[in-house]
Amino acid sequence: MALHFLVPEAAAATVGDLVALTGAEAKHAAVVRRLRVGESVTIGDGAGVWLTGAAESVAPTRVEVRVDGRADVEAPTPRIVLVQALAKGDRDELAVQAACELGVDEIVPWQASRSVSRWEGPKAAKGRERWATIVREAAKQAHRAWVPEVAAVASTADLVTRATAARVLVLDPRAETRLTQLRPDGRDVVLVVGPEGGVSDEEIDRLVDAGAERVLLGDTVLRTSTAGPAAIAVLSAALGRW
Repeated sequence: MALHFLVPEAAAATVGDLVALTGAEAKHAAVVRRLRVGESVTIGDGAGVWLTGAAESVAPTRVEVRVDGRADVEAPTPRIVLVQALAKGDRDELAVQAACELGVDEIVPWQASRSVSRWEGPKAAKGRERWATIVREAAKQAHRAWVPEVAAVASTADLVTRATAARVLVLDPRAETRLTQLRPDGRDVVLVVGPEGGVSDEEIDRLVDAGAERVLLGDTVLRTSTAGPAAIAVLSAALGRW
């Protein structure tokens, strides 16, 4: 499979144009992946534009690709949104990476009451930037035409607001309805995954009162790093993406 790169300038490119990779993208192509002149690549802007072409010149500081094809890929609908509770260690980051590879459309960091990790002050911006970097690299690896957005860290009150406009599903090992039993209804799906300690009763009550549904993923209790990706796989099949 051809190497894939993300370049904002891809949005305006047409067949016959030269698109340049510079900075980290050029170094990655020339030094890490050892791209050669004449080799085919794909380039996207992360917002639906998909270019194909071949490298005309390759250097560590600049790689030029001649475009020979362009497609404009529509965004998937309905959307799948992962609300991932902040977790200790790198477990939340592992969830974010896998969710992006599996096709999630938006990721929302959630400051749950039982989250050990706390994003406060400057740490909130730094954490969001870190997740956005993880998402970008995962999207490149997965050859995705659309790079998921990483939203600002959300409170439970923010999730309650989302429940008024989208279908919010809260993963709860005590729920009676299995995720596999649900049928799409056309609304965006917002999947809420708690931290290692789980979603608190108070948080569940607030979300359910706002219209959220409690769902059971399976008979075993998964870590926060695997619960979201596993549920996304189930939803992708139900929505006909797979």
